[in-house]
Amino acid sequence: MIHEEMAYPPCGYLSLSPGPLKKCWSRGFSLQVRERLKQQVVEMKEKFPGFRPGLAILQVGNRDDSNLYINMKLKAAAEIGISANHIKLPNTATEADVLQCIASLNGDPAVHGFIVQLPLDSDKPINTEKITNAVAPEKDVDGLSSINAGKLSRGDLGDCFIPCTPKGCMELIRQTGIQVAGKRAVVVGRSKIVGAPMHDLLLWNHATVTTCHSKTSTLAEEVGKADILVVAAGKAEMVKGEWIKPGAIVIDCGINHVPDSTKASGKRVVGDVAYSTAKEKASYITPVPGGVGPMTVAMLMQSTVESAQRFLEKFQPGKWNIQYNQLTLKMPVPSDIEISQSYIPKPIDQVAREVGLLPDEVELYGQTKAKVHLSALKRLKNQPDGKYIVVTGITPTPLGEGKSTTTVGLVQALGAHLHQNVFACVRQPSQGPTFGIKGGAAGGGYCQVIPMEEFNLHLTGDIHAITAANNLVAAAVDARMFHELTQTDQALYNRLVPSDSGVRKFSDIQIRRLQKLGINKTDPMALTKEEVTLFVRLDIDPGTITWQRVLDTNDRFLRKITIGQSLTEKGFSRTAQFDITVSSEIMAVLALSDGLDDMKKRLGRMVVASNKKGEPVTTDDLGVTGALAVLMKDAIKPNLMQTLEGTPVFVHAGPFANIAHGNSSVLADKIALKLVGKDGFVVTEAGFGADIGMEKFFNIKCRYSGLRPHVVVLVATVRALKMHGGGPTVTAGVPLPKEYMEEDLQLLAKGCSNLNKQIQNARMFGVPVVVAVNAFKTDTKAETALVVQQAKEAGAFDAVVCTHWAEGGKGAVALAQAVQRASQTPSNFRFLYDVKLPVIDKIRIIAQQIYGARDIELLPEAQEKVALYTKQGFGNLPICMAKTHLSLSHDPEQKGAPTGFILPIRDIRASVGAGFLYPLVGTHARPSVL
Repeated sequence: MIHEEMAYPPCGYLSLSPGPLKKCWSRGFSLQVRERLKQQVVEMKEKFPGFRPGLAILQVGNRDDSNLYINMKLKAAAEIGISANHIKLPNTATEADVLQCIASLNGDPAVHGFIVQLPLDSDKPINTEKITNAVAPEKDVDGLSSINAGKLSRGDLGDCFIPCTPKGCMELIRQTGIQVAGKRAVVVGRSKIVGAPMHDLLLWNHATVTTCHSKTSTLAEEVGKADILVVAAGKAEMVKGEWIKPGAIVIDCGINHVPDSTKASGKRVVGDVAYSTAKEKASYITPVPGGVGPMTVAMLMQSTVESAQRFLEKFQPGKWNIQYNQLTLKMPVPSDIEISQSYIPKPIDQVAREVGLLPDEVELYGQTKAKVHLSALKRLKNQPDGKYIVVTGITPTPLGEGKSTTTVGLVQALGAHLHQNVFACVRQPSQGPTFGIKGGAAGGGYCQVIPMEEFNLHLTGDIHAITAANNLVAAAVDARMFHELTQTDQALYNRLVPSDSGVRKFSDIQIRRLQKLGINKTDPMALTKEEVTLFVRLDIDPGTITWQRVLDTNDRFLRKITIGQSLTEKGFSRTAQFDITVSSEIMAVLALSDGLDDMKKRLGRMVVASNKKGEPVTTDDLGVTGALAVLMKDAIKPNLMQTLEGTPVFVHAGPFANIAHGNSSVLADKIALKLVGKDGFVVTEAGFGADIGMEKFFNIKCRYSGLRPHVVVLVATVRALKMHGGGPTVTAGVPLPKEYMEEDLQLLAKGCSNLNKQIQNARMFGVPVVVAVNAFKTDTKAETALVVQQAKEAGAFDAVVCTHWAEGGKGAVALAQAVQRASQTPSNFRFLYDVKLPVIDKIRIIAQQIYGARDIELLPEAQEKVALYTKQGFGNLPICMAKTHLSLSHDPEQKGAPTGFILPIRDIRASVGAGFLYPLVGTHARPSVL
């Protein structure tokens, strides 16, 4: 027996039998419905290649009857062409487990309908009402949520999903050809699955409806009045044949088991109506089994197809349904912080849904930022990539020329104004420059990532994680040297491989160290005395230590320090220094890793020093790789934010461009490229001028990521070009000289030599160039027109004057259209050099072809490093030149496009974990990074 409140439709093939009036329903009506749905799915696929309606069935536990119903639904879905997914939770699942699974399905754009199979078979208490109401109404193809039930009860039949059994019953009634309007209908049963919605459905089809149940005292009398009788009481053969009005339509939704010794199982299935006597009086009656069940399944499939059709009407496949923010522009333009704080960002979980991320792929950090799990990349691996755009610039003034602002303006134009899927991928700023003279990096004017204070300060703690990881390595280096200087080999061995109840065991990282030493043993007791010595002693040469401590604050008094002055260190002191956190190799590792495993490998091969034999000592040798990975496990997830106009932004990693490669993370780009789809755009920014950030973007980042760019956007300003033409010095915090405030075409034309060279540099890589002339209010039309003309003559695909700082995305629409056109042209991308070339040759190629140098000169220390790194096996790494960003040359005073100079290389360092060598350019001390 199944109680009337839990009544569930039977299974079997549809069989609707005629009463004495000899009229009958088609036994194959449910099959007709399936055939019709199958054809609709075929038409969907033809119109939208690759699209399939998606149905998910969530089951808790392992009830036999539920398994039977689910298998029936899966079989029907497969026959029709619906992609069906059966999610099965154990009977130990909690309410929270079920709700989490529902949230994931609600957010999955590939699921157009899903049902929670009832009853829930769990050992834990679960509120069924709460579960059914958690299903998104637009996907609730079972029609059980309160929202759908409410819409049905008030007659909004075209704007809701109707429970499948009542929907199937109505279809069967319609098939009789008998008019429902004006008829007297009786529903026996009041469950929300059948009885209650059946009442509403008949009522809104203009029948006069009475609802009865097992406690109705005049049940036989009420049944006898019914022209249409629907029974879903859950009691075997409760309705007698003699009660039924002659010629009535009888729909029996019950399924009950009664004893029957003639059956092998000892029981048989009957309905809620005494079929043998009722069929003699009814004009139409559904048998049990084989009546309503198949129609219920057919209606579930129909609702799923209807949901998919609604999805296609509302969402174009591959096109986001995104809410953009309308800007209210003010003149004069307010300060950046005033603008940022005058707009309320969308909830970040809404942004995540809009771009196709699933709830379990998003980790919220408050209302305005979130981390995105790398599982999204795995899920989207078969999605085609979008167009890949890199924003760079001419050699800038110390004020910057607006690359970040242009990046944001371009994505706002592509998204909010041209309605393209578009992502910005930008670096996270360091607190050093933020609190220093440079300020933040969220963009400016009406082209910002918001909220800017969240963007510029702390964000989700990635830089703090790098600080902790970096300083753990520094502590491990000094601690290891201290212990090796103060302990015997056996004491060191006992610390490194401690005995646990008399048993020693090597860790995986220790096995790797043994293999590196050529010791192929796994039993700690099997090592010889000499092998123990090799294993425990790194013999770090203190003079070769390249690993420094870091913090993310400008603190000039920590640039050179003495460590080890505590009495506990027994006189083992040395000179060291603090760098700024973002200059740590771990930041470069984060930016270039393409996954957690890759990051762990890169962290493990970071070189911190050499031993006294001149061999590299790595973090793996120190045994801290696992600890570093744990500290960095959250930092590897890209951070999701948004622009003023509501377009999505990934903010992830922030390596400097003068001493590192100056680009945001590979992972952010890869996830974004999948999310935007083949017709979308990902706009990323390369730090400083094209000779630095862009060159490293191509030769380092693209080499490791495997991604190929489609367009270079080169940002130029009249101000900077006048400086390159010989204009006076531009200094941050000091008013601009009059030369920059008045029209001077001669000065400007002379300075275009820098623009021309940077266009040439970009084209050297085989990628089309669009020049964005970032216009200031002091620029004249003649000046901006001259820059456009010069850019086109130098080989740019197009050049466009932009006013996005003052107008938001609207001011960059022409730029966005030019980028769209350029992205359609062939991109014959190529690297500048082969990494297998000797180190000196690679440096020379960059110096001559990108900077315009006549040749290079390696100072003695640099020559020694070339020999050392080549010997250590690092000669095949790409090159990351550390030089001033204020000139194409090594001398910041040389403006324009200098040629014929000798580029001095003072020293060369190795970031082996990140995967590059970085020559220090110039004869002066390394640029301060703290």
